[in-house]
Amino acid sequence: MEVEQRKTDQAIIVRVSGEVDMKTSPELRRYLVVLVGEKSERIIVNLENVDYIDSSGLATLVECLQGVKKYGGRLSLTGMNDNIKDIFVMTRLDTIFEVFDTEEDALGSEKT
Repeated sequence: MEVEQRKTDQAIIVRVSGEVDMKTSPELRRYLVVLVGEKSERIIVNLENVDYIDSSGLATLVECLQGVKKYGGRLSLTGMNDNIKDIFVMTRLDTIFEVFDTEEDALGSEKT
């Protein structure tokens, strides 16, 4: 798994590549905990290049969402392939996350 970060005027964009599983999710968690600790107002996690995510990866994203909500920030997910999207739908996590097709869509959205 690889994680890259890019900062724009509107958000911090985190691009994740590879597999997010029990072995790699602690690394992603450490990365996201820093952003939550800095109270980053807007975080966009791009999953376009994620091939696989398991329950520990999902838990990492849920933990980040909970942390962001505590200080009134915003977390959005983008770029899910059909397999990853199916997992979010099956677990009903698509109902608690803001999910967008692209980073541009997420950046252009207003908070609901």
